[in-house]
This record gives sequence, C-alpha cells and structure tokens, in this order.
Amino acid sequence: MHSSLIGKIEKARRYAQEPERITIHSLTATFRGSNDTHDLSFAAGRWHCGCEFFAGWNVCCHTMAMERLLAGMTRVDTRESELMGMASARS
Repeated sequence: MHSSLIGKIEKARRYAQEPERITIHSLTATFRGSNDTHDLSFAAGRWHCGCEFFAGWNVCCHTMAMERLLAGMTRVDTRESELMGMASARS
C-alpha cells in the first residue's frame, strides 16, 4: 500500500475519535420507526420530520434520537432546543 494512503487512514482514525471537529449544516435521512418510516431533514439549524407528532410539536422522538446520535455535530436553532427541553420534562 502507498505510504501516503496509510497516513490518511491513520489520520481518519484520529479524526473519527474527535467528532467535535464536525459541524453538519444540512442532511436528509430515512428513519425506520416502530410503526412507520419517516423522512427527516436538518437545514438552517432546524430539524423536520414527516411524522404526525412533529407536525404539532416541531419535535418528535425521531428528531430527538438524531440529535443524540449527532451530539455536538449540529447547531440546532435555540427555539427548537427549548421545545426539546420542554418535551423531555413532560416525559
């Protein structure tokens, strides 16, 4: 194997251990929930989910799970963060 490629592989391993280096600005994903599959997106600091609960609350278990999974990699709009905190306090 080429020595410069070996160096890149080693650097990638180090980077993977430092997720704080990454900021996600936008993404789309499919979330397979217990009852259905939902389309999720993140853009401009806001999550969006196609599930019914999100339509009424602007937060849901799918977006909260993604936020936990990507902890620190997304910059969530403060309004949504407050809603997530309220939702967590209710459960």
